[in-house]
Formats: sequence, C-alpha cells, structure tokens
Amino acid sequence: MEDGTKSKKTVFVGGLNEDIDEAILYETFSTFGDILEVQLPSAVVDPNQPKHRGYGFVTFGASADAQDAIDNMDMNELKGKVLKVNLARPMKGPVQPMGNRAVWESEEWLKENVKPLTQNRGTDLD
Repeated sequence: MEDGTKSKKTVFVGGLNEDIDEAILYETFSTFGDILEVQLPSAVVDPNQPKHRGYGFVTFGASADAQDAIDNMDMNELKGKVLKVNLARPMKGPVQPMGNRAVWESEEWLKENVKPLTQNRGTDLD
C-alpha cells in the first residue's frame, strides 16, 4: 500500500482518556467501516504500567470510512473526554539547516568538498 493512500485512510484520534485501550478504540470506530489497524503510541513512564500518550491512530480499509469517522466523532465525547479526530499526517523528518536544498547547492559545501578537475587527476577538456 502506498504511503499517500494509507494516510487518507488513517485518522488521528486525540484527547483520549488514559483508560482507553486498543480494544475500546476498535469497538468505537468499527461502526464506520472495516478497520485494518489500531495504534496507541505508548509513553513509558513506569515499565510495569505502560500508558499511551493520549492519542491514537485508526486505519480503515477505505478512505470514505475514515472520512465518516472524522465527520461523526470529531468533537464527540468518549469516556468523559472530548475527542479531536482528523486525517493523520505523516511525520515530518528532521529539520535540515538548509531546508530541502541539496547540500551541493551550498557554496560552502562546494568549496570544502569539490576539487578542481586538474587536482582530481581529471583531464582538461579543450
């Protein structure tokens, strides 16, 4: 499955109560369609009692099902807490100092790493 396709089928569910588990999330969202995966990223505070971070992801089999879940569950209450439900976005990579430019586009990089052709045992092209 392509990442772009998967992201349109995956919803972010924020504002989860600490006693919510994957089974409850599955049961709550299965009303809207076939669920392929439920994830609750854990925040390991105590190794004996792992807890989630207060948010999760639900991946549906169809993007229309994901949109139905968003339309019906965003700003609704689950176990005493109001949920924030929207399309999941891919994680952003590490921030690069030059943004999305290639390193060789920088004059400093070129000066440090590129030698003239004659110093590289190359031949001069006339």
